[in-house]
Amino acid sequence: MTVAFNHTIVYATDKRRSAEFLATVLGLPKPQVMWSFMTVTFEHGVALDFATAEPPISPQHYAFLVSEEDFDGIFARIQARGIPYWADPGRSRPQQINYNDGGRGVYFADPDGHFLEAITRPYGSGPA
Repeated sequence: MTVAFNHTIVYATDKRRSAEFLATVLGLPKPQVMWSFMTVTFEHGVALDFATAEPPISPQHYAFLVSEEDFDGIFARIQARGIPYWADPGRSRPQQINYNDGGRGVYFADPDGHFLEAITRPYGSGPA
């Protein structure tokens, strides 16, 4: 049996703003309208479908595995927009990135507080 992740819904106070934020920071194509959602599409057809919801929004965590080259662009866009970022999920290392598993990683929040992460190596893939 083959099972592949296809999509999930991300609740936001303004679906367009949040979808455009994510697509811009990650350097992805402009979000598209899909029924009542704003859809950000990734590799292999995986999508995040943004839906507007009433506050409060319960923040979630979304991690994105990216190439070293893409990380450079993402990190440059985070810095250029003045978006606060951290090297760790506990937010104890502000304005730093991490080098976990021999790669690089950064955490940052979207307009509704969803905690986003860009990493260049999957967890556990580095030397023991």
